[in-house]
Amino acid sequence: MKKFLQNKKLLTTFIVIFLILVILGGSVNLRNKRNTPLLVQSFGNDVVAVGSRIVDIPVGWISGGLNNVNDILNTQTENNHLKSQVTNLGQTKARNQALEAENKQLRSALKLKDTLTGYDLINASVISRSSDTWSDLLVINKGSSAGVQKNQAVMCGGGVIGRIIEVNAASSKVELITTTDKSANRFAVQATASNGKSVHGIITVNSDNNLAFTQVVDSRKLKQGTKVYTSGMGGNSPKGLLVGTVSKTTRDSFGLSDLIKINPAGEINDPSVVTVIKRKVAN
Repeated sequence: MKKFLQNKKLLTTFIVIFLILVILGGSVNLRNKRNTPLLVQSFGNDVVAVGSRIVDIPVGWISGGLNNVNDILNTQTENNHLKSQVTNLGQTKARNQALEAENKQLRSALKLKDTLTGYDLINASVISRSSDTWSDLLVINKGSSAGVQKNQAVMCGGGVIGRIIEVNAASSKVELITTTDKSANRFAVQATASNGKSVHGIITVNSDNNLAFTQVVDSRKLKQGTKVYTSGMGGNSPKGLLVGTVSKTTRDSFGLSDLIKINPAGEINDPSVVTVIKRKVAN
């Protein structure tokens, strides 16, 4: 015992441990008996709570700002994606419209094959149409290697739209019936009058750039809606190809002869698939 008391380090350690135990025991006992914490403890708790709030406010602002920035970036990305989808939708719609028009023209070509006898049909695609000769010329992707010949009639959408005027090995040039060229080789046509007789004439373009059935005798018997067909009396064009229907009968600018306006039956404005009519028997 005397040696233990003489050892100051050991004695000091024992006293410290004893005091800690006493303080802890007293604190637990006091906490159990008190309804409120000690002043020091309460002050410390308040300081911690206030500090947490002070720290949470700027952290919350920063976090909210980052979230807002992230939302803006996500919104921009989503907006760009939606714009892309809208653009693709417009392109898809335009492509569908083009395919529908081409499909319609192909169906007309198949129907034409069922109704015409004695003719070979050469289907071709339009590959060129210049803006400065829009109403005059177009180029197709079939030529002499496919049996195309000069002056053959060309149809689209169930009606005549022109004739071949130039033939190459793999392409041909089509002169449209709407051409304003005065030297153009015009189609000879005919229609059946109300009295049952055939009325003959040629297709020309009037001063209003509309199709007209001219050089007709007794045109008063041609009623509105009368169908006009090729007569086969010229060039390499066969007989019986639909050109259009009578829309109106007037007098020419000189008042000397009748001028019959024609609504074209063929797809002249936007042809994409055309049919070249090849006669099996030469003229």
